[in-house]
Amino acid sequence: MDLLLDPLRNGITQRALIDLLILGVVCGPLGVWVVLFRQSYSAESMAHSMLPGLVVAALIGAPLGVGAAAGLAVAAATIAIASRQRLVGPDAAVAVAVTTLFGLGTLLALSPQTPLRLGELLFGDPLSVSTADLLASAALALAGLAALAAGHRTLTLGGFDPQSAGNLGAGPGAATWLLLALLALTTLIAVQALGNLLVVAIVIGPAAAALQLCDRLVPALATAAAFAVAAGVAGIYLSYWAELAAGASIAICAVATFGLAAVATSLRGPATRRFLEWSSATE
Repeated sequence: MDLLLDPLRNGITQRALIDLLILGVVCGPLGVWVVLFRQSYSAESMAHSMLPGLVVAALIGAPLGVGAAAGLAVAAATIAIASRQRLVGPDAAVAVAVTTLFGLGTLLALSPQTPLRLGELLFGDPLSVSTADLLASAALALAGLAALAAGHRTLTLGGFDPQSAGNLGAGPGAATWLLLALLALTTLIAVQALGNLLVVAIVIGPAAAALQLCDRLVPALATAAAFAVAAGVAGIYLSYWAELAAGASIAICAVATFGLAAVATSLRGPATRRFLEWSSATE
């Protein structure tokens, strides 16, 4: 019982667990849409591209949330414009835009005036979350969930029937823009806990795991949320007992869900086949 209860007796880990519960509920379902729309690279790119905004905010003493929001706005616009470049290909254009912004952020980070908290910008620190941060995260998460619910039809049509989506008033372009906007909002929520280098783990890992185990959309959305929450909780416990960095521990657990789902899927095939053979034999 001490193994389970000791982390819960600490106010720091309590706030971190609540924050990760909030993150998981919104990051998991969004990640399913990101994977289905094949926007995983854009998710990683957007997270990395907001580094200049974070560093500038740290340099001038502004709240990191403001810097993250400004950096994400620039990153989302840059990625959206780069994705439309057909001559060199969208992936190459996005890669150029991302490396440019990330390189700019790195140069700014080398300034002597950069505070020592730069590591938190890169890798996050969920243990430093305050009550005010929790309230802000909860408000943003509610907005994200409301937008996901309102845009469900647009995302479904744009993802599964793009040819008919335009005739039904939900073109694939609208779905992509909605997805990028939600991705920016979610990244803004998660950046303090996981930093701009690790935030993509909790978006993509649980979602990819859920899509391996579920063959229907709604169960996949719910499963991804559950996996994201479980990865956050497991990461905090791993960090607490193994004395590891909290952000990195959460990222490891989030990616581990994909590996466990892959193993479960590979084992489920032979097990299902043996059950059908046994059923046929008994009949």
